[in-house]
Amino acid sequence: MQIKEDINPVLRHILHFLMWFYGVITFVPWFLLSGASERQRRATRVKAKPVSADPSGPYRSVDSFHSLASSLYPGCDTLDKVFQHATELFPTKPCLGTREVLSEEDEIQPNGKVFKKVILGKYNWMSYEEAYLTASNFGGGLSALGQKPRSTIAIFCETRAEWIISAQACFMYNFPLVTLYATLGGPAIAHGLNETEVTHIITSKELLQNKLKSILPQVPLLRHIILVDGNSSQQTAYPNNITVHSMAAVQDLGAKQATKPQPSPLPHDIAVIMYTSGSTGLPKGVMISHSNIIAGITGMAQRIPNLGETDTYIGYLPLAHVLELSAELVCLSRGCRVGYSSPQTLSDQSTKIKKGSKGDASELQPTLMAAVPEIMDRIYKNVMSKVASMSPVQKGLFSLAYNYKMKQISRGYSTPVCDRIVFRKVRKLLGGKLRVLLSGGAPLSAATQRFMNICFCCPVGQGYGLTETCGAGTITEMCDYSTGRVGAPLVCCEIKLKNWQEGGYFNTDEPYPRGEILIGGPNVTMGYYKNEQKTKEDFLVDKNGQRWFCTGDIGEFHCDGCLKIIDRKKDLVKLQAGEYVSLGKVEAALKNLPIVDNICAYANSDQSYVIGFVVPNQKELVRLAEKKGVQGSFESLCNNPIMEKEVQRVLAESPAAATLEKFEIPAKIRLVSEPWTPETGLVTDAFKLKRKELKSHYQEDIERMYGGK
Repeated sequence: MQIKEDINPVLRHILHFLMWFYGVITFVPWFLLSGASERQRRATRVKAKPVSADPSGPYRSVDSFHSLASSLYPGCDTLDKVFQHATELFPTKPCLGTREVLSEEDEIQPNGKVFKKVILGKYNWMSYEEAYLTASNFGGGLSALGQKPRSTIAIFCETRAEWIISAQACFMYNFPLVTLYATLGGPAIAHGLNETEVTHIITSKELLQNKLKSILPQVPLLRHIILVDGNSSQQTAYPNNITVHSMAAVQDLGAKQATKPQPSPLPHDIAVIMYTSGSTGLPKGVMISHSNIIAGITGMAQRIPNLGETDTYIGYLPLAHVLELSAELVCLSRGCRVGYSSPQTLSDQSTKIKKGSKGDASELQPTLMAAVPEIMDRIYKNVMSKVASMSPVQKGLFSLAYNYKMKQISRGYSTPVCDRIVFRKVRKLLGGKLRVLLSGGAPLSAATQRFMNICFCCPVGQGYGLTETCGAGTITEMCDYSTGRVGAPLVCCEIKLKNWQEGGYFNTDEPYPRGEILIGGPNVTMGYYKNEQKTKEDFLVDKNGQRWFCTGDIGEFHCDGCLKIIDRKKDLVKLQAGEYVSLGKVEAALKNLPIVDNICAYANSDQSYVIGFVVPNQKELVRLAEKKGVQGSFESLCNNPIMEKEVQRVLAESPAAATLEKFEIPAKIRLVSEPWTPETGLVTDAFKLKRKELKSHYQEDIERMYGGK
């Protein structure tokens, strides 16, 4: 994606000449000293290849072609041993960091709404030794409260240091940890707690008051609630059979225990029952063993270069999501610092940060970060919106530098002068020291990936994995600056493509084999908790005893062994005239348009056209309305039929629509003023669309757009 260079032609030619001249005189010494030739070689090398000539056979990483990797350290076959080993290697190094809150205040907005703003101080750090001892004491305290080995315990909490300490305690004492998203609704929470028959739950004061308290009568087996923050609340407010404890009190109780109880966990014991975010109904509990997680993080660690004690990771995504949990466990296994944040305090511009004070990224200055595409798309659109408002000269210089750097990195070269002069301010949005940015949870658009490469001056490793594979599947190598692909299989797994006749995808296709992605290896999990039928549908065991997971995603392998996600089985709808429409493909094509903040495509198989729901960008919608002479608030513009038709026209006439067939372009749309967040229940915590919930929520609009009303 090139940016138009809106600048005086004479000045543009002068600048082009200066950049060319600078490149000529610095190329030879820089090329010889910077290692560019080695980066080019690694970027273009074959990264995975088939294990046999059979087109239905798997692909493996060339780094584990003869045997799949399954452990980080010799003898460390359970998660408690991995953390113990890291503690022995890095006892006094900073481990977990929490930022102190200096003050809170309410800020009244022009529209009358009240936003809570915070001023935050420095990060306070707990060393590896301190974190290990705290986790051990907490586990002992849980044991003293009656928690038994191999009996489930739940955590329902926001991402914070206490979450990972609780998890490590459970790993040590062999308590299978049931994880629940903090944004789940009451029925889903009650379903998870009852299905796993938990008697103890770890949570926060806010979630206890706002979500858990109302469903306690529906969870009859629950006996103990442990609060990670503050003292135990008013006992009279809860059912008589439930006792509320503070985490500190449970730790004190554990510190008095003489010995750690047996048995210690075994590699194939369940470490986590992770409830998925439920994009297709009630969440399913995925049973993940110690050996599954260790295999997954082994594959991830191998793909991140020079990972070690000099790195700082910023944790803010939900730890109940496999991407964040795996990323943090990888970092803790290698001695990194993990500093905690939240989406509301991440950057200087975040919603809870008081204007003029520092966001968490500015204070922490992380070198490693994981993000979901939704967050990266927002950053991309915000920065490009600011670029659009610059003066012609500023905009032209930015565009010139952007396009110059895009050409350079595609050849494997770096641009230190552009990085220092042009992109320094953008880079500082995330602290200024980022060296690896990992994207996962959903496909990342090529435009956003290239933008993050260029403006944040670091490689973007796009990954692919699922809860059922411990988040491990593929990650692009950091030297590979191609876009739109998810990389080669990790060293812990192999991937094969299964023919899908209905969709027209075959592993014999030329030039690239295509089909449903199946992931196999020691990272493939044990199946769904108390759901044998669904386990049989989605998991396979081959003649060698290896487990495979059928992902439902459609991929194609390129000549260098890298995978590209091109479709999804559940997203395919057959229209009345027999045409197949991939809803995900439609959304991916249109989502990066300036006027679109989010989009959900929909189609009925008894209808002849596609419709869509669009959360428009407020600035772009107001600008379009002014051109058309339409006035009103943002909400009224979204409900205006004239604006619906105008936005539909913009979508249909955009360059992005040229990549779609005519029948794939939404013929009618509904503009939506409220953004879709996990709190609304219309997207998952990874911001994936919940199609079933969206369909129910907008049923009247669907009927209207299809002529029913």
